[in-house]
Amino acid sequence: MQASRARLFKEYKEVQREKAVDPEIQLICDDSNIFKWTALIKGPSETPYEGGVFQLALVVPEQYPLQPPQVRFLTKIFHPNVHFKSGEICLDILKTAWSPAWTLQSVCRAIIALMAHPEPDSPLNCDSGNLLRSGDIRGYQSMARMYTRLAAMPKKG
Repeated sequence: MQASRARLFKEYKEVQREKAVDPEIQLICDDSNIFKWTALIKGPSETPYEGGVFQLALVVPEQYPLQPPQVRFLTKIFHPNVHFKSGEICLDILKTAWSPAWTLQSVCRAIIALMAHPEPDSPLNCDSGNLLRSGDIRGYQSMARMYTRLAAMPKKG
């Protein structure tokens, strides 16, 4: 547990230093528990998620970095690789392809990349995956845009 704590403190310091370097990702450590983090990520440009800010919950195991963090969307998102109700994310680096070289920041980067390049062949959201697999890009994009507007954009006045 000491090794994971030391690693997380190191990552925390890096996050504080690099805030201006990576404006798409804001990582916030829970004040009372270094194993609980929140991330705010900006929807990638030229995607239906553009303009949205999505909140993620990161729970880091005591075996970190040998085991991956559990990451899920708290903000509703219409995406084939995200479970609509639980926010669970289907991403190989969070499961079998994890490496201790990954950091919480790079995990967030990978999630942003997944948002821009969905994998409809391994869907957690079958409705979204089916739209893409059947070639209905327009249907998928309009649903994703609608949920981005409803859940991930600041309410006006």
